[in-house]
Amino acid sequence: MKFHSIKNTELKVSEIIYGCMNIGGSWNYTPYNIIDAKKAKDIIRTVLDEGINYFDHADIYTYGKSEQVFAQILKEDTSLRDKIIIQSKCGIRLKDDPVQGLPQRYDFSYSHIIKSVDGILNRLNTEFIDVLLLHRPDPLIEPEEVAGAFDELESKGKVKYFGVSNHTASQISLLQKYLGQKIIINQVEFIKNRFN
Repeated sequence: MKFHSIKNTELKVSEIIYGCMNIGGSWNYTPYNIIDAKKAKDIIRTVLDEGINYFDHADIYTYGKSEQVFAQILKEDTSLRDKIIIQSKCGIRLKDDPVQGLPQRYDFSYSHIIKSVDGILNRLNTEFIDVLLLHRPDPLIEPEEVAGAFDELESKGKVKYFGVSNHTASQISLLQKYLGQKIIINQVEFIKNRFN
C-alpha cells in the first residue's frame, strides 16, 4: 500500500480510503444486530490487513450505526486508534430530524455542527476525529457560524483538521475567507486528483 502526506497536515494516509457508508446494517432507526456487527468487523479487519489506514464516515451513514459498529472494533483493539485516520462528515439532516414531518435538508449552523460532532465522537467512542468535512454545500450557509463551530471544535481538541465534500472552488473560497483553519480536503477533488 502506498502512503501519502496530505498538504498542510501531519497526516500520512493510505492511497485507498475505505468508505464506511454501508456498514452497520440498514438505513433506518432499527439498531444494528450481531450479524451486522460481525460483517463490519470482518470487513474492517480485511481492510486493515490490506494496509488501509484512512476511514471515511458520516453522521448519517446507516443512521449513525456505521460509527457505532466501528467503535466496537476500536474497543476490541485499543491500540488501533493511534494507527488509523478517522474522517467523518456532518451537515445533512435526514427526514424527520429532529421533528416528524421535516424534510431532508442541509444544516451548517453552529449549533448543528457542534451537536453533530459530539454525536460522532460519542458513537465512535473516541475523544477526537482527525478530519471533519462539511457534507455537501448548504445553500443557506452562514460562514461566520461555521467559523465559530470550527474554532470551538479545534480549541477543545475534538477535530484536528477540516475540509469539505462536493464543494465548488468558489464555495470553498468564500468559506475559507472566514475560517482560521485551512480547508485541507474537498473530498470529490481529493479522490479525483489524488494528493498534492
